[in-house]
Amino acid sequence: MSEAVRILTTTANADPLLPEGIRRVQVSAREAESAARDIIEGVRARGDEALIEFTRRYDGADITSLGIRVSPEEFDAADAQIDASVREALAHAIRNIRTFHESQMPGDLAMVEVEHGVWCGDRFTPLDSVCLYVPRGRGAFASVMCMLGAPAVIAGVPRVAVCTPPGPDGSIDAATLVAARMLGIDEIYRIGGAQAVAAIAFGTQSVPACAKIVGPGNVYVSAARALLADVLDPGAPAGPSESAILCDATADPRNAAWNLLIEAEHGENSCAILVVHDRAYADRVVAEVATALPKLTEQRQTYANEVLARNGGIILTDALETSIAVVNAFAPEHLAIMCREPWDVLGAIRNAGEVLIGDYPIISLGNYAMGVNAILPTGGAARTRSCVSVDDFLKRSSVGYVTRRGYDALAPVVSTMSRDEGFSAHHLAVENWTK
Repeated sequence: MSEAVRILTTTANADPLLPEGIRRVQVSAREAESAARDIIEGVRARGDEALIEFTRRYDGADITSLGIRVSPEEFDAADAQIDASVREALAHAIRNIRTFHESQMPGDLAMVEVEHGVWCGDRFTPLDSVCLYVPRGRGAFASVMCMLGAPAVIAGVPRVAVCTPPGPDGSIDAATLVAARMLGIDEIYRIGGAQAVAAIAFGTQSVPACAKIVGPGNVYVSAARALLADVLDPGAPAGPSESAILCDATADPRNAAWNLLIEAEHGENSCAILVVHDRAYADRVVAEVATALPKLTEQRQTYANEVLARNGGIILTDALETSIAVVNAFAPEHLAIMCREPWDVLGAIRNAGEVLIGDYPIISLGNYAMGVNAILPTGGAARTRSCVSVDDFLKRSSVGYVTRRGYDALAPVVSTMSRDEGFSAHHLAVENWTK
């Protein structure tokens, strides 16, 4: 049996309900904020020069001769470089993501008559510009390009830019470029980290500023977004990754073990938990994890072992109802329900960025190709925030329309209320309006 997987316990009467051993890495660490502040000031003062310097320092890439913006020739080279199977997989995933997100688009204008002659409605318009942040480091993430790019394009954002860190040679991940081209996005900058957030906030000689940034990033990206929230819309927090697997004894423990490992292998800052109310079942999952771990690459084994021994693990509860309460308290980014009656359990879940159910609630299906968006709130933000959707790239304006009949009904109400609050122009306007 693997000694890497902790089994922590809790009961319905425990305070706190979530075991204290469950650990999320805090993305707003002081040291990250201090470093991000220095980077931000450097980019604001020196623009492209600072971007090149920080890319050399933090990414180990000299992009002086390549330029900050990716050229059309690099898109062509990427298209020739990737395997046909990768291109087909990207196209399949994008097709599903587009289909689902197109269903989220609201109509141009919906009006409701709240009383005779008084109409209220909502009008939706796309943001003027947005930057998609596609991370790179412990892996390349063409999937993130798909998840962010599809809803941005569907929403009709006229300018969609992308920032993504370069490899050591200054190149951008080929699959990411191919996915961007499939989506119709060609404005890509080879910068990442806090310096990319600063460039998007203030603009530089090569990087025009954007109104908003969306996408997952490391601790320095998150710190920079928080520090620059008064300059641009920083979007929802996303990262490090986390998951919860909610089981009863009917679930195949081998499947549960694989689902647990999916997020655990992301990196040492991830958090993955499995919640169940059966001790024998928990022991079986521990044994299955031990069998599965050697099949991972050496690096991913290291990450998974560290996450399941230090950050997450198995939480053993006293009842299914307690397990559900633990999940709601944790508010996971990803939730897989592996229970006999998943639809009943779903009705009790209040806090989760994504919920997967059925015979195949495999987190990686959602991460890549199912169609649901895998850019989700982390760090407990699922208590108040939602998954990325077309809504992240739209803004809503209220629209009001009043006829004479409506005016006759509303004018005395406004006059009385504004007099009570002491605003004279408010009541004088409605009392003296001519038509």
